Amino acid sequence: MDKQRKKQLADAYAQTFRAMGVYQIRNAENGKVLVRSSMDLDGARNRFEFMRQMNNNTLPELKADWDRYGGKAFEFSELDRIKPKEETVTDRAELKKYQEEVDALAELWVEKLQPFGERGYNRPQS
Repeated sequence: MDKQRKKQLADAYAQTFRAMGVYQIRNAENGKVLVRSSMDLDGARNRFEFMRQMNNNTLPELKADWDRYGGKAFEFSELDRIKPKEETVTDRAELKKYQEEVDALAELWVEKLQPFGERGYNRPQS
């Protein structure tokens, strides 16, 4: 495959809509959750599964319990997805709108679940 074709394919992939939204990582041992958002839910799930397989945590919020219970105690689940308006995201302004929508959705889930203190790993916003 020539370089120009590879570049075209890479550019097309970069503009392809990826599922974005809010997810939680739940500790099955104590029920605590970490609520996060991502512009690429599949990528977030893959990173989490890799962390579990390697039993190597990269999330500082989970460090103490990860060390105590191990990666097998944690579960990934999607809480909400953003539905695409288009199949591709073509410019930065459009991407920024999606990011704002994802951030607002995450705030709603944090407000609903209150994953603080004994209930979770998130830190309250000041």
